[in-house]
Amino acid sequence: MAKKPKYRLQVLLVIKERAKRAREIALAKAIKKLKEEQEKLEVLKKEKKKIEEHIAKEKQEMRAKVATGEARIKDPQLHLSYIRKLEEDLEAKEREIEEQKKEIKRAEKHLQKCRSDYILAAQEHNMMVKHKELWEKKMQHELNITENKLMNELGNVIHQMNKLRA
Repeated sequence: MAKKPKYRLQVLLVIKERAKRAREIALAKAIKKLKEEQEKLEVLKKEKKKIEEHIAKEKQEMRAKVATGEARIKDPQLHLSYIRKLEEDLEAKEREIEEQKKEIKRAEKHLQKCRSDYILAAQEHNMMVKHKELWEKKMQHELNITENKLMNELGNVIHQMNKLRA
């Protein structure tokens, strides 16, 4: 019995499979990175909201003290300095939020690139798998043709031998 023919592009198929797997992992990491960046943005927005609430609370306290006459001469100045500092913190937080939005945009672009790379790798792998399947069908067809020839020859030999005996 002849040796079963080996698929000559098996190495390429394995390479395509590994490339597909690597792209799949890169895509998963990109998705995870995007989610992390979005979560960071949410945290920054919550911190900004806390600062805004704190500013409003401090202004309300200062108004209440001034209105009731409890405030000493330096108290409003200290309060205003503190509120100014809080407003600077608020501006810094807004800048952080803008930077985080830019980071999210970069992560989204990276995700799109990873997604298209994965799709391309998957298509190449599928193409190689289809090629191998077609090759296997062709080999099976050739084997069937060879087997049929041998059976025909064997049948002819048996027929000739039976003819000679008779």
